[in-house]
Amino acid sequence: MADVAERSQRLVSEFLRRQEDGVRQQPGTGARGGVLDPFNIGGAFAEMTARLMQNPAQLMQAQVGFWGDYLTLWGNTARRMMGEQVAPVIAEDAKDKRFKDEAWRDNEIFDFIKQSYLLSSRYLQNVVRGAESKDDPKAAQKVDFYTRQFVDAMSPTNFVMTNPEVLRRTAETGGENLLKGLSNLLADLERGKGNLRISMVDRTKFTIGKNIAVTPGKVVFRNDLMELIQYAPTTDKVLKRPLLILPPWINKFYVLDLKPKNSFIRWAVSQGHTVFVCSWVNPDESLAEKGFDDYMREGPYAALDAIEQATGEREVNAVGYCLGGTLLAATLAHMAAKNDTRVKSATFLTTMVDFEEAGELGVFIDEGQLQTLETKMSERGYLPGSEMANTFNMLRANDLIWSFVVQNYLLGQEPFPFDLLYWNDDSTRMPARMHSFYLRRMYQQNDLVKPGAITLDGVALNLRKIEVPSYLLSTREDHIAPWRSAYRATQIFGGQTRFVLAASGHIAGVVNPPESGKYSHWVNETLDPSPDTWLEGATELAGSWWPDWQRWVSAQDRRQVPARVPGSGKLPALADAPGDYVRVMAGD
Repeated sequence: MADVAERSQRLVSEFLRRQEDGVRQQPGTGARGGVLDPFNIGGAFAEMTARLMQNPAQLMQAQVGFWGDYLTLWGNTARRMMGEQVAPVIAEDAKDKRFKDEAWRDNEIFDFIKQSYLLSSRYLQNVVRGAESKDDPKAAQKVDFYTRQFVDAMSPTNFVMTNPEVLRRTAETGGENLLKGLSNLLADLERGKGNLRISMVDRTKFTIGKNIAVTPGKVVFRNDLMELIQYAPTTDKVLKRPLLILPPWINKFYVLDLKPKNSFIRWAVSQGHTVFVCSWVNPDESLAEKGFDDYMREGPYAALDAIEQATGEREVNAVGYCLGGTLLAATLAHMAAKNDTRVKSATFLTTMVDFEEAGELGVFIDEGQLQTLETKMSERGYLPGSEMANTFNMLRANDLIWSFVVQNYLLGQEPFPFDLLYWNDDSTRMPARMHSFYLRRMYQQNDLVKPGAITLDGVALNLRKIEVPSYLLSTREDHIAPWRSAYRATQIFGGQTRFVLAASGHIAGVVNPPESGKYSHWVNETLDPSPDTWLEGATELAGSWWPDWQRWVSAQDRRQVPARVPGSGKLPALADAPGDYVRVMAGD
C-alpha cells in the first residue's frame, strides 16, 4: 500500500517536473531559463502546480482513491489467476483501438498492465483537472491537452515488452519485425532530414492525376495564388448557375476528388452542376507578403470574373470548406457592403466564423506561441507544411501518431495505401502575412464576428449583412471546427439558413458518398439559439448528407442550359485537371 501511494505521488511529481523543467517562465519570450518552450506550456503548468500544492488534501484524496483502485486491481488479478471470473476495475473505451488485441482481455498479465495504465491515466488527469484554474479556461485547456499527450505517449501499446501483438510478432519472426522497424524509422528520419516524419501511407501507390484527383477537366485560369479548374460535364443539361468550390489552402483541394467512388466533385458534376474549383498554390518565400485580402481578391473575386468569361454567367452557387468557408463568409460580407450580388447561395462545410470556442486548436494560439511562430515565419517567409501537419496530428495523437509508431517501428509493417492518408500527408505551406493575420484576428481576437472589426480591401466586414441563402454542414466529431461553434453562424447570417449535422469527423463526415451507406445526418428546420436544443429536436436520417444538399441547392434555381465544355468559352484551356499547383509538394 505504501509502495502504491509513493508511486502515485511520484507519478504526478515526475510529470510536473517534465513540464516545468525546474525553471521559471520568462514572460513573452517562450523560453524558460534558456530552455526553448515553443508551445508556451511552462507557465500554465507552473500555475497549476502552485494551486495543487496549496491544496494538499485534494492531492491526498486523489492518492487514496488511486491506491484503493490499485489494491482492488491486485486482488482481482490474483483471483483471475486462480480461475475466477471478475469484472474489470476500469475498462477501456469501446472506441479505443489500442487495446483491440484479445490478449489485453484474455491474458491476466496483459489485462493487469492495461488496467494499471488506465488507472494511472485517470488518476493523473483527475489530479490535473482538479487543480485547473476556473478563471483561466485557456490555460486549463492547455494543461489538459498536454497532459493527455503525455498519457497517450505512455500507453503500454507503444512499447515492445508491454504490447502482446508486438511480442508475438517478435517471436514469430525471430526479431525481424524490429529490424524492419528500425529500417522504417531510419527512412522516416531521412525523409524528414533529421526530423522524424512518420510515414502514414505507401506514397508509391498514388500519383496525382493518375489514380487520385482524376475527375476530367481543364485549368481555365491561373494567377499567383490559385488555378481555377472547370470540370467536364457528364450530363446533356446543367444547372444555369455554375458551382464554385473554395477549398481550404491549409490542405490540397483533392480531398473532394480522391478516388472516383468518393469524389464529391465528380458526384456534383453528375448531378448537373458546372463545377469550378480553386486549386490553391503551395506558396514559397516569394509569396510571404500575400495576406488574407489577397486570397479574397485572387481567390473568389478572380474566380467569379473568370467564371463569367468562361460561361457567360454572373450568378453562381458557392461552396466553402473549412478555411475556404471562412474566406467565403468574409467575401460575402465584403460583397454585401458593395452591393455585389453574384453569389446567390452559399454552402459552408465544417466552417467557423465565430472562433470564441475554437476547440483544441486554441491550445496552440496564445501570445507566446504566436510570437515564436511569427519569428520562424519571418525567417523563411512561410510556415512549413510539416509544422502544420504536426499540429493537426497532435489533435488525434493515438490515431495519427502512435498507431503508426506501433505499426511501422514495432511491428515492422509497411504503410497501407489509403487515399485519405495520402492526402493528409500531402501538406501545404502558409504565407507568413496571411497566416499571422488569420491566427491573430480570428482565432486569438475573434474579430470576424465583430461588426466592423476587420477591414479587407478598404471595406469593413459585417457578417450580419450576409443575406444569401446558406447551407451549413457540420460534423458531430469534428476536432478542428467543433460543430457547436460552427452552429453559431445560424444566429449571425441574415439570410435563410439550413443547418445539417453529419456523423463522424472533419473529413470522413464530409467525404461521404451516398453509395457508401455510411454515417447518418441530422436535420431540424427550427434554428434554436442553443445548438444542444437544436440537436434534441433534430431528426436523424440514414446515410449521406449529399442528396439533402443537392435538393436544397437545386431548389435555389432550377433553370437548365446545355452542358458547358471547359475551354469552349472565352477562357481557353491552360492545362488538364488537376493542374500544376496541386502537384507541388511542401518539401519541394
